[in-house]
Amino acid sequence: MKQSTGLVAALASAASFATSGAFVKPLLEAGWSPAAAVSARTLSAGLLLLPLVVWSLRGRWGTLWAGRWRVLGMGAIAVAFTQFAYFAAISRIPVSTALLVEYLAPLLLVLWAWVSTRRAPHAIVLLGSVLAIGGLVLVIGPGAVRAVDPAGLTLAFAAAVGCAVYFVVGARPSAGLPPVALAGAGLLLGGLTLALIGAVGLLPFTADFGDVTLLGSAVPWFVPLAVVAVFGTAIAYATGIFGAGRLGSRLASFIGLLEVVFASIFAWLLLGENLTVMQMAGGVLILFGIAAVHAAPPQTVPATVGTEAGGAAQVAETVPAGGETEAAGIAPAALG
Repeated sequence: MKQSTGLVAALASAASFATSGAFVKPLLEAGWSPAAAVSARTLSAGLLLLPLVVWSLRGRWGTLWAGRWRVLGMGAIAVAFTQFAYFAAISRIPVSTALLVEYLAPLLLVLWAWVSTRRAPHAIVLLGSVLAIGGLVLVIGPGAVRAVDPAGLTLAFAAAVGCAVYFVVGARPSAGLPPVALAGAGLLLGGLTLALIGAVGLLPFTADFGDVTLLGSAVPWFVPLAVVAVFGTAIAYATGIFGAGRLGSRLASFIGLLEVVFASIFAWLLLGENLTVMQMAGGVLILFGIAAVHAAPPQTVPATVGTEAGGAAQVAETVPAGGETEAAGIAPAALG
């Protein structure tokens, strides 16, 4: 039951994150900078979750303080740092390349567990990793694999690290901190950090508050922002954290790769973009990769290793990672 509810939550998170592309794109086309759009959606989502945060804690504010490092990791690294690195990367390299590198996060978790525990992953996990990454290349497009600016690749890799942190933080023992409280507090912290980064000029920060074109009709700017704040951010992060807590970071991160598949489907349904045979084949490969990772037997980690690494090694061996995608060339916010 625990695994099934975690699986449903992780799938819901990937699908929710994938709606971002179709609804953020009208804002970008209307003159919003990516950093401004992501800051607005993140802060809006955090404010939307705030009543649920208060209700979930019901006066147990000490729980929030006890989990302050998880909140800091979620807000400062998983949200703000990841988004900052991603947007800085796409200023230097193609979006498809940045996405491909960022979504290596599940592989980073597998490698981290290998190094930190000194135990090789099960062969079926390695097979699942190859299938999933191969499928990711097909969905995003083989053109993403090319020589590009080294600094841009480094920034995209930094975003991948931040994405992996998102899954690890979400999978850590809650110590009584509800997933919705972690999501809401993390989004508020991350949104404020991103806004500060934009205010000091580290990233372009512009917005246009006129009408935008959404699904062929002119609508106020806050309509697509509200949709992406509710579905692509608030629900996506809350369900993603819940799912990672039930499934572990490794499996959750591989399921998170389905975001690129859902994003392609939404771009096809909502924006009229082509869904190619290659993308569908890539989606099938990702599913096979997830099934392989899910079928892998649990790996026992020596207690001393878990203690020395603060438990991170054990968490990385049992939980997945993910982030947010942008089909149609839109910056992932799942990651932010």
